[in-house]
Amino acid sequence: MRFVLLFCLLAAPVWAERVSVPATPGALVRAVAEAQEGDVLILAPGRHDGPVVLNVPLTLEGETGAVVDGHGLGSVITVDAAGVTVRGVGVTNSGRSHDAIDAGVKLTKRARGARVLDNTLTGNLVGVEVHGARDALVKGNQIEGLRLARMNDRGNGIYVWNAPGSVVEGNTVRYGRDGIFSNSSKKNVYRDNLFRDLRFAVHYMYTNDSEVSGNVSIGNHLGFAMMYSDRIVARDNISVNDRDHGVMLNFTNQSDIFGNLVTGGTEKCAFVYNSHRNLLAENVFDGCEIGVHFTAGSERNTITGNAFVGNRTQVKYVGTKDVEWSFEGRGNYWSDHAAFDLDGDARADSAYRPNDLMDHILWSQPAAKLLMGAPAVQLVRWSQAQFPAARTGGVVDSHPLVTAPSRSLPEPFQLYAQAVPLWTKGGEDDDPDALQSH
Repeated sequence: MRFVLLFCLLAAPVWAERVSVPATPGALVRAVAEAQEGDVLILAPGRHDGPVVLNVPLTLEGETGAVVDGHGLGSVITVDAAGVTVRGVGVTNSGRSHDAIDAGVKLTKRARGARVLDNTLTGNLVGVEVHGARDALVKGNQIEGLRLARMNDRGNGIYVWNAPGSVVEGNTVRYGRDGIFSNSSKKNVYRDNLFRDLRFAVHYMYTNDSEVSGNVSIGNHLGFAMMYSDRIVARDNISVNDRDHGVMLNFTNQSDIFGNLVTGGTEKCAFVYNSHRNLLAENVFDGCEIGVHFTAGSERNTITGNAFVGNRTQVKYVGTKDVEWSFEGRGNYWSDHAAFDLDGDARADSAYRPNDLMDHILWSQPAAKLLMGAPAVQLVRWSQAQFPAARTGGVVDSHPLVTAPSRSLPEPFQLYAQAVPLWTKGGEDDDPDALQSH
């Protein structure tokens, strides 16, 4: 015990001190230039001149009302040393360069183990950029992005690039472009964040072996987009009133999409494009135009234990062979499947097929919708229902559930969910195709 105490005392810089920094012109820049390893710089209430570069291990902490203003010049606070903490500071007015990725707080490759905690970041191109900083923690920050006329001209709330081990947790992000944009990284955790009025809540590109869990996306163009990424765990996330998709897998493989809730009239609760060997289980897809759209040869996926409730089209899948959507005798719940459970095993006694031949015709030949009310269309559908040999390939659930898995929006978010999404109003937040612009 004495040895451990002695080691800690020797490891701590004997010159470390707490330094009060007044809100006067140039005071913060001078304090940073004079700071020693382990110092704690306490910012007094008021406006402090930036930008500044923190290149020794220290803590920058703000009293209530302390704001660092970058005056539109590059990143407001750049962390260029390991073990730095930025806590409780208002950060505003970064530059607007997308090439330099100007940010409120920028963590460089040298900023290993940096901690960005409980700050308020407004009026910056990017809120926090984690640029190659391993094992960073971005937690409890309030980030409000720019509201430029074109959404693509705005920056992301939090941008993570090639930063293994980084954790982004408990932040609130509103406006700007994407809540979290994760690019060319791995072994990251993004959890318990709230995203509102953005393009994508979470946007994965080439990010592997990572987790996105417990996040809430409200009124964005798209909720959780996993693209060109493998071995992702996306669980217990909530998408409410998102415009295009709640959950999207695009060239994403060997991932677990588990226990998520998508509701509120989204165009597609889930969209799965050219993605293989994924698990979709225990999700609730409620009230969308399309429950799940499978396309582009997505194969060997396991779909079990999900609830498809009140979607206008439960599944959109065009294929020439049957695809089984149950696993080890357990299928999914379908709100439009009228069936009995005479043996009481919580499984319906008849299989469920969400699509028929006419669905396939209507999807491939949209003009055929003019014939929807024709007797011939109804005759084809009746014939398929009566004669199994007349059925085409498609999704088959051989063991449908009779009880839906339950998932609801937690009370703290219900008020947000009642707000009218900005994308419904057009104008500054209108992006006609979020995927094309990503």
